[in-house]
Amino acid sequence: MCGIICYYGDRPVSNVLVQGLKRLEYRGYDSAGFALMGNGKMNLHKQQGTVADFERSVNGDFFGEAQLGIAHTRWATHGVPNDINAHPHRSNSGKIALVHNGIIENYDGLKKELQHKGYHFESDTDTEVFVNLIEEFYSDPLVDLEQAVLLASQTVVGAFAIAVISEDEPDTLIISKNGSPLVVGLGEKEFFVASDPASILEHTKEVIYLDDQELVVFRKGTFLIKSFQNKVITPLIQELEMDLESIEKGGFEHFMLKEIHEQPDAVFNAFRGRLNAFSGSLVLGGLVDHFHLLTQAKRLILTACGTSWHACLVAEYLLEHFARIPVEVEYASEFRYRNPILKEGDVLLAVSQSGETADTLAAVKLAKNQNIPVLGICNVVGSTLSRLTDAGSYTHAGPEIGVASTKAFTTQISVLLLVAIKLGLEKGLLERSDYLELLKEMERLPELLTSLLDSEEAAKKIAEDFKDAKNFLYLGRGINFPVALEGALKLKEISYIHAEGYPAAEMKHGPIALIDKEMPVVFIALQDSGYEKIVSNIQEVKARGGRIISLVTAGDEQVSKLSDYVIEVPSCSESLSPILTVIPLQFLAYYIAVAKGCNVDQPRNLAKSVTVE
Repeated sequence: MCGIICYYGDRPVSNVLVQGLKRLEYRGYDSAGFALMGNGKMNLHKQQGTVADFERSVNGDFFGEAQLGIAHTRWATHGVPNDINAHPHRSNSGKIALVHNGIIENYDGLKKELQHKGYHFESDTDTEVFVNLIEEFYSDPLVDLEQAVLLASQTVVGAFAIAVISEDEPDTLIISKNGSPLVVGLGEKEFFVASDPASILEHTKEVIYLDDQELVVFRKGTFLIKSFQNKVITPLIQELEMDLESIEKGGFEHFMLKEIHEQPDAVFNAFRGRLNAFSGSLVLGGLVDHFHLLTQAKRLILTACGTSWHACLVAEYLLEHFARIPVEVEYASEFRYRNPILKEGDVLLAVSQSGETADTLAAVKLAKNQNIPVLGICNVVGSTLSRLTDAGSYTHAGPEIGVASTKAFTTQISVLLLVAIKLGLEKGLLERSDYLELLKEMERLPELLTSLLDSEEAAKKIAEDFKDAKNFLYLGRGINFPVALEGALKLKEISYIHAEGYPAAEMKHGPIALIDKEMPVVFIALQDSGYEKIVSNIQEVKARGGRIISLVTAGDEQVSKLSDYVIEVPSCSESLSPILTVIPLQFLAYYIAVAKGCNVDQPRNLAKSVTVE
């Protein structure tokens, strides 16, 4: 959730830290701060507000000759957003400073122990407990800073990524990780540390992804990685595949709008090298050696959070339709706590945009501890999920900076669709002719998505009429019911309008009581297997004065006549339709938020990568 950026080298530290904070602000924007080390002295400044506010408040002289620094942008967990709760936090002596991403679960007990020993606390954070715990270990004359950080890391319970500096060892930077992401960037006798490699991309492409229970000690021109068991680790150095252009706005007003427009290319990249309609081939390289786990599975359990959970709901329809395998879709946050029944023949498939979602990773670990095969689908190469799972596939969506996820949803469905179709073929449940026809349609999806971007203007006009609405209903049937959920989520996330997604037939079991002339109702009403039924649902809403916004198949007349507003969607196979129908709903949410003057890329109370519980 929070963002950490650190630098140790010969260049002016301020340039790296400020720019890095700006690139990390999608992870949290409640407050920002940094601690710099120069000439053996620590200089610290932090405050509530955005990184831009923070940058304006810091005098250029503040940085001095510092070439070592730690910085942080916060998404509040413990303690409200204010100057005191902002990071970095100092120890009681003022000599140690720490930035932290994560949650320390046993902080209250540790805090009481430290208070009993005479420590006092100014903030409401668990982080201040961590830094004073380090100081307590460091007070032993036989313990250096490295040992103190290691002992504290072994003592706390929870998820954390921390960076620590001390005036007593001014040439040392120490980072420690357990659960929350950290990556080390390597330059020419200089080092970068970040929660997300995108924040250091302009400085280096050589990185080391840290595993849990690892600690890194940086001293002038050198670094050493150790496990929490004090074993020296030889790092695997990887090269970043992303480029700088991919993390810039590219002329769009917001990252979210840019990422909506990137979906034709993103879906093309999800399919690229994997399917060829001409030859009839479908290859999922990352799953080749483990695909037998899926073909032999007695049950598939899909687990995810948020938008990824909605993609899994779509996949449930696809997998059960094409492969006839029982599928359960679980919120990762619930799965990990309800003592699930797992048995031989189960396969867990974890889906995450970032590959760092704390609840999803915990669900993966739970399954692995019970010897259940675990496969993954995620976007970020080198992420924790990609390292924890037995095998998996990348979505290749490219960096997604906007907090409200867009292209992650369409590319996750694209990859899950590939899995479902290949399973159906290998199990002999999908006729070869139908299989080849599906491949042809899938190859056309990027073209159809490009044409669907023209729905932007229609969505913009509808948004002007509904920007003051207090509530929305989104209704869909079958495979497009999850898209209704996703459309409602997008609206809630960025415009703060209450919205609910429902199966259209469920409207009569409660939500219909809400419908009046003030209630906008969005229908996904394509000419598919549920068409006649959803026409009846539309008539029920119309009879009660609801204002109807419908997504219809291009050329549809029946639903168009019943609706107040219509957006056309290109005709395609029902199985592929969720990849298309979500686009107008993304545009609608975006333009309503813009019309309301909301901060689209940084919606209140949200952060991009949920790395805490």
